[in-house]
Amino acid sequence: MAELKGFAAPSPSRSFVELAVTLLPFCGAVLIMLLGVEAGYYLTLAAAPLAGLLLLRLFIIQHDCGHGSFFASRSGNDWTGRALGALTFTPYDCWKRSHALHHAGTGNLDARGFGDVDTLTVREFFARSRMQRLFYRIYRHPIVLFGIGPAYLFLLRHRLPIGLMNQGSKYWLSAIATSVATGVLLAALIYFYGLLTTVLVVFPVLLIAASTGVWLFYIQHQFEDAHWDRKTNWSFHEAALFGSSHLDLPQPLRWFTGNIGVHHVHHLASRVPFYRLMEVMSAYPELRNLNRFNALQSIKPIWLSLWDEDERRLVTFREARLKSI
Repeated sequence: MAELKGFAAPSPSRSFVELAVTLLPFCGAVLIMLLGVEAGYYLTLAAAPLAGLLLLRLFIIQHDCGHGSFFASRSGNDWTGRALGALTFTPYDCWKRSHALHHAGTGNLDARGFGDVDTLTVREFFARSRMQRLFYRIYRHPIVLFGIGPAYLFLLRHRLPIGLMNQGSKYWLSAIATSVATGVLLAALIYFYGLLTTVLVVFPVLLIAASTGVWLFYIQHQFEDAHWDRKTNWSFHEAALFGSSHLDLPQPLRWFTGNIGVHHVHHLASRVPFYRLMEVMSAYPELRNLNRFNALQSIKPIWLSLWDEDERRLVTFREARLKSI
């Protein structure tokens, strides 16, 4: 939207402050956990949610770098994003490309498969074999989506440029360099604190950040009245506005998640820095209640699994089965 271009100017000083007030507390929280393991792991583990949320916020900053919205210069965004990738276990250039494809095809039934949660239509699901339907049901189960899936994604899948393997050496370099940089950081922690302590601290923090991030990403596009169309009827602006949610979180969760819950605005104008999204909401209050969810209301959409092209809404497996009878 042309009206939102005025919000798409990052403030270098504000960006540096946002990076500092996230990165320094994150490093401090991890250090406290590392030093506190011997004194009592359960007390140390209590600090994991804080460190995990701070790591999630670093990922949101990396996300803004990928959109070119965190700093004014492309190199500033790219090198900051690459450096943060070593902490988030995410190869920046690979993720930047797949996420750009996600933005370009959100809500387009003929452009699924990049940077999104796999979603079948009702007709596609029942056209699959019994084994394929079983695998899809397992994939869409909350334990897999928000537990096993995030662990696989950040620990294993990101080690290779999956989906971009034949798109040039740039993506191989991104995946390999990020894995090496992450490996060096882990090796340093193992050298100073030991293997067991490193594992007991790093992996809970990473998995909390990963699972929370996947939950956020899920509710941003997977809700009953989401917006999907075939390519011939698809509109970028309609899909962005009506196919993305507004997850209205209370403070301090809004701060930890970098306002990413204001996702319909983000998809309309991805160059708006995350710290300016609430300015857009204040300037255009009509956007506040569009596809609005609070944290409690975000639980119900977790069970929605199939897009019903006839009713134009996401439905559960049970609803799809009853309709097919």
